[in-house]
Amino acid sequence: MGDHHSTLPQQEEQLATTEPKPELPSPATEQHEQHAPTTTDATPEGETEESDLIPNNDTDPIPGDSTARPQEDDNRDEVGDHDIDGHRDSSSSAGARSHFSVDLSIDTSDADTSDADSALGDIGHPSSSVSVTSSIYKFVEEYGRTYHAYKEGKYPLPNDIPEQERLDLQHSIAVRLFGGLAVAPLKNPKRVLDIGTGTGIWAIEFATEHPESEVIGTDLSPIQPDYVPPNCQFLIDDAEDEWLFSSPFDYVHSRFMVSAFSNFPRVFQSAYDNMAPGGVIEFQEYSARLQAVDDTLKGTAIELWSNRVLEAVSRAGKDGLCCHKFKQQMLDVGFVDVVEKRFALPGNAWARGAEEKMLGTMQLENMMEGIQGMSMNLFNKVLGMSREEVELFLMDVRKDMRNRHIHFYYVLYSVYGRKPL
Repeated sequence: MGDHHSTLPQQEEQLATTEPKPELPSPATEQHEQHAPTTTDATPEGETEESDLIPNNDTDPIPGDSTARPQEDDNRDEVGDHDIDGHRDSSSSAGARSHFSVDLSIDTSDADTSDADSALGDIGHPSSSVSVTSSIYKFVEEYGRTYHAYKEGKYPLPNDIPEQERLDLQHSIAVRLFGGLAVAPLKNPKRVLDIGTGTGIWAIEFATEHPESEVIGTDLSPIQPDYVPPNCQFLIDDAEDEWLFSSPFDYVHSRFMVSAFSNFPRVFQSAYDNMAPGGVIEFQEYSARLQAVDDTLKGTAIELWSNRVLEAVSRAGKDGLCCHKFKQQMLDVGFVDVVEKRFALPGNAWARGAEEKMLGTMQLENMMEGIQGMSMNLFNKVLGMSREEVELFLMDVRKDMRNRHIHFYYVLYSVYGRKPL
């Protein structure tokens, strides 16, 4: 897959896997509407009456924002932690946590599922005018997939073309759900870092929207495009190592790194140490524990899959509920005005409302294409299941994920703060 280098880069200037090529334009960023919350009539078993979802409006503590954004509500009931079997844990190491209400309601119409989904149109992978770069490393091949070679095994998901297409779809879901590339209010950041950039789509779109910014994306896999905006570049780097950047950043962004990092506080400390005064940090993340607005998740293959993921990542030295602790961890390293926001993403098209159905349909496709890559390494190598056992189990999981009578959803966090002036 292209030329291969025998040595690993050490400095920022040496780490670049692509050179900016200004002669080709990058794709324009799709504009997304802000998610419009609805009202739920049901409550998850074992949860308080107002449990997990879209935050209400409030006032952001970070200055300089001209856009109203969803906020915390201090009067909302707390959603407690649970152990691997789903039991409530009264203790929490996350410190003070914000709360949000589930604003999803069940579509009780008798319309045929396939007809309802097809009416939404084709939500396949976003098109792009940029080409995928040839690898400069020899990727590891396993399970019929390819994986990163630099720091082999650190990140359990593949990096091949199907996974890259899924990552771009996942990006579209996140932008649609969050209402843009960033939830945090920003004011013309000059130097921007995207940790775990993947295909580079977030960095490219941010660079396109902010031509005044210098945008750097880092990842373990050199799978980013050859042609990028002139103010964007990509580096091979592990954010849990010592940072060697030459200048401080005004905005540090990361998204969906739950299975990549075992020491988020170390990453937060590195971000703080490499950030200009007044700079903003934002981490967007999935909680690995699935939720439901009623008891339809109980006893399903989806629930068992979620519990097994939590167990496997824990055995691998990571935390599937790491995002629950981000707010306190950011405060601990010195960030101020830290805000935690939570968003609900339907697992399929079960929820009422066109926007909810679109998000659910997109997320279902995301999981249908990604669940094998998400599960195989963890279940086979960590939990000791055979490949055949994993594949048979995932057949049941996929069947349940398609079932619109199971009213499950994912909780996504955005946690952001700033370095004091």
